[in-house]
Amino acid sequence: MKKILVPTDFSKSAQNAIDVASEIALKSNAQLILLHIVERAGGNSFNVEAQIDDSDGWEEKIFTMRLIEKGRKQLQALVDSLKQQGVRVKTELRMGTPFHGMRTIITDQNVDLVVMGTAGHTRMEEMIIGTNTEKVVRHARCPVLTVQKKPSRVDFKNIVYATSMSEDEEVFSKIIRRTQQMYDATVHLVRINTPGNFVRDAIVKRELDAFAKKLQIKNFTVNVFNDLSEEEGIIYFADSIKADMIAMATHGRTGFAHVLAGSIAEEVVSHARRPVLTFVTKNR
Repeated sequence: MKKILVPTDFSKSAQNAIDVASEIALKSNAQLILLHIVERAGGNSFNVEAQIDDSDGWEEKIFTMRLIEKGRKQLQALVDSLKQQGVRVKTELRMGTPFHGMRTIITDQNVDLVVMGTAGHTRMEEMIIGTNTEKVVRHARCPVLTVQKKPSRVDFKNIVYATSMSEDEEVFSKIIRRTQQMYDATVHLVRINTPGNFVRDAIVKRELDAFAKKLQIKNFTVNVFNDLSEEEGIIYFADSIKADMIAMATHGRTGFAHVLAGSIAEEVVSHARRPVLTFVTKNR
């Protein structure tokens, strides 16, 4: 892993993500990219070079320039703090919409991981942060680690891997293996049995064991957990074993193993109290 992107609006939620990302960066010797978007209604993201659109009125120009200057100062304060901790860090200040800004940076900078906060203090913050997070989880071309609150320690020793056992998960399994090696972790593969999609434990465990061995996952357990829905089952299973992270690949197929749809991942991201690592496998 070489580059970790952390979008920030300087909120407590964003700071939690920065704290987690900085520890991952130190452990993996990766560079942190702090991205702040000065929001602009509509349009795509572009670099800020002290240039304001001539079509803007003077009041809007002055307001935007103040937001840009404030963003620069806040980013610099974060950089100074992170460099004191030994973190390699750079900043990106852009104008546009948060999702387009993140998507552009992910492509332009060849980002390996995005780390995002998922909760705001007010109902409006919750809505804005949640909407942008869901978009990134659904469309990002790299793994996304979402953080609701900073864990007591960033040491992912127990990783719940909620899997559909799809061949499409080969790339994601490599990400899981790298994470496992980095933290000397145990991977707990789990399949959620629901009333509408039930498969006998013996069959599921046999399939999970074969899947793990095929993808060369080491130090793993196989588990079946019963619940009313997949998303609740994943969260409650992770709670039951005090997992440090939930990991899941998302795509839209259906079949024997009941493939995890993007909507399930978004529900888990929204409601899990622990970090969630997601990766989109569709169209790969």
